[in-house]
Amino acid sequence: MRMEFAVDGLPLVGDLRVPDGTRPLPALVLTGPLSGVRDQVTGRYAELLAAQGFVTLAFDHRNWGESGGEPRCHEDPQGKLHDLRAAVSFLRSRPEVDAERIGVAGICLGAGYALKFAAFDPRVKAFAGIAGAYHNPYTTRTDADYQARLAALTDVLERQDLGGPVAYLPAVAEEGEAAMPGAELLDYYGTGRSASAHWVNRVTSASVRELMTMDNMIGADFLSPRPALLVHGVADRFCSPEGAEEAFKRLDEPKRLVWLDARRHTDLYDREPYVTQAVAATAEFLREHL
Repeated sequence: MRMEFAVDGLPLVGDLRVPDGTRPLPALVLTGPLSGVRDQVTGRYAELLAAQGFVTLAFDHRNWGESGGEPRCHEDPQGKLHDLRAAVSFLRSRPEVDAERIGVAGICLGAGYALKFAAFDPRVKAFAGIAGAYHNPYTTRTDADYQARLAALTDVLERQDLGGPVAYLPAVAEEGEAAMPGAELLDYYGTGRSASAHWVNRVTSASVRELMTMDNMIGADFLSPRPALLVHGVADRFCSPEGAEEAFKRLDEPKRLVWLDARRHTDLYDREPYVTQAVAATAEFLREHL
């Protein structure tokens, strides 16, 4: 069911999936990759987890897809946390949902947001991260060109502050500047694998600055006593296995880390048997803890 709910004066558009079963049911809010919209990765997981007996809500964050917000295609970390808060509020208002059994699941960049959000919202009873990017500015600043990139992106924002146009770059490109460069992500977003009428191949240049400076890893230090599941591929050049290991170490019990024999980040977007394995691990964990 297509649904709309509001946050900070903005309309957010989502798809609510309600499985058959004795109600009220446990429910999940899902959030996904940079630039992603709800009928791509999050929608796939939402559909499969609904088949496992969970009410699921996949939605477009502010500035993306069919939801409101300006500038378009801009990564707003604090805004996304507000969106997740409103999504939980919306689920708790639904008669199909058990308000005391709500979890949050994130894929790729969404896993980091889901972790940080769940850590500071006691209404969330469990967290699951799949192929997660758990951003930590301490690791980002080790890049040799960190200060130069930060200065260049701050110059972009200054021009916008003074009335200049919003600067954009491609979300994906095999060569040249892009928020997510390389053939692997182009093979997903640039083909029918991710087909969506609401996705466009661009992000604001300022989004890159947000990615460099956000700290979602902090959620691992504060999530306890809520349970956490991390599902990750053994090889992943976009969301490092080392990042998943650090998040897991910083989490307290109860926690579980599941390694899948996936060799590409996007294997966990839509490739089998990896998606089925990730869904099975997530459903098993959430049944135990929700």
